[in-house]
Amino acid sequence: MVTSGLSVLDMSTAVSVEDRVRARVRARGIDPLREPSAVRSLVDEVLAELIVDEDIEGAATAAFHAIAGFGPLQPYLDDPQVEELWINAPGRVFVARGGRSELTTVVLEAAEVRDLVERMLRVSGRRLDLSSPFVDAMLPDGSRLHVVIPDITREHWAINIRRFVVRARHVGDLAEIGVLSAKAAEFLDACVLAGLNVVVAGGTQSGKTTFLTALLGSVPATERIITCEEVFELRLDHPDHVALQTRAPSLEGTGAVPLRRLVTEALRMRPTRLVVGEVRQAEALDLLIAMNSGMPAMATLHANSAREAVTKLCTLPLLAGANIDASFVIPTVAGCIDIVVHLGMEAAGRRVREISAVTGRAESGVIEMSPLFCDVDGVLTRRDGFPPHRDRFASAGIDVTALLAGRAS
Repeated sequence: MVTSGLSVLDMSTAVSVEDRVRARVRARGIDPLREPSAVRSLVDEVLAELIVDEDIEGAATAAFHAIAGFGPLQPYLDDPQVEELWINAPGRVFVARGGRSELTTVVLEAAEVRDLVERMLRVSGRRLDLSSPFVDAMLPDGSRLHVVIPDITREHWAINIRRFVVRARHVGDLAEIGVLSAKAAEFLDACVLAGLNVVVAGGTQSGKTTFLTALLGSVPATERIITCEEVFELRLDHPDHVALQTRAPSLEGTGAVPLRRLVTEALRMRPTRLVVGEVRQAEALDLLIAMNSGMPAMATLHANSAREAVTKLCTLPLLAGANIDASFVIPTVAGCIDIVVHLGMEAAGRRVREISAVTGRAESGVIEMSPLFCDVDGVLTRRDGFPPHRDRFASAGIDVTALLAGRAS
C-alpha cells in the first residue's frame, strides 16, 4: 500500500483509487506490469468518477505506481539521475546519484519488500527460493536486479537495482561528456572498424557495460553481432544483433545454461563479432579460443588496471580444467588480446584512465604491453605506444600512424 510522501487526506484518496483500480484490473484480466497504459486509463476512469475537493494528482500517481510500477521505489526508478537503488533492510533504502550514495525517506514493511521482488521477477521468469537464494534478472526498463535472501544474508532481503543512465550510442558520445578525449575516442572507433580484439576493464560501477555498448556502436551495419551475458544488459542499435543470456537450473537441478555454453553456441550462429558481457570464470578460455580462430571479439572484465586485466585473463582460463596450463594460456592471451581500456570512478565521474596495446610478445611469463593513452593530472594523454595489426587498419582504410599523430580526421 502507498504510504510515502502523501498527506493523510491524500493517502485516503490514494487507497480508494488504488482499491477501485485493482478491482477493475482483476475484472478485466489486465497484467499491470505488461500493460501500464491500460492501468493509467483505469486510474483516469476512476478519478473521473470520484468527487473530491483536494488535489488528487499525487494520490493518482501513487496509486498508479502501486499497481503498474514498483510502489514507493518507482519515483527513484523514473529519476534519470539515479544510477542504482539498493535495500539493506525494509527501512534502509539507498540510491546513488553521480556515484554518491544517499539514504532515502522510503520506509517499507518486510512483506512489501517480498511483494516488490516477486513482481519484479514475474516478468523475467526467474525464481528465488531457499534452493536458489541468489537471483539476477532484468526489469522491464532494462535495469538489472540482484537479490539475496536469508540465510545467506543475516536477516533481511538484500536488493540491488542497477540502472543504465547514460544512453551513449557511440564512443564519440562518451567523449562529449568527458569520459575520454576526442582523440582517444577516434582511435578506439578505428580499432573497432579494423576488427581488433578489445577488453574493457574496471571496477564495479566504473561504466564498463556503458562503454562496451558505445564501442559496439562503431561496428559496421554489415556485420553480425552475437552477445553473451549473464543477464541482458547490452542494448544495441544494430540491424543484425542476437542477444543471449544464461539460464539458472530448474528446481530439479537441470536445464542450466552457463556462459561457456553460450559462447560455444554463439560461434555456430555465423557471427562476425562476438561479445561477452563480463568474463568472470572459465568462459575466458572459450573467448580466447574464439579470438584465436580469427573471430573479432570484445568483453568486459573486473580489474584495477590494464596490466591486471591481462594478468587476470591469463589466470581465469586455468579454471577450465587441469589440462589447461599457463604455457598455453599466456602466449594465447599475448596473441589474441589487442587493446585494453581501463575505466575508473573519480570524484568528477567515470573516466578512462588508460588505453594500452598488447604487442603480441611474452617473455618469462610476462606479456609485453605498450601504453597508448594514460591519465596525466586528470587528462587522458597520448603516449608513445602503437597498436598491433597495422595491416588491419590499412585494410579498413585507416592510417593509424596519422590518426595517433593527430593528422587524421
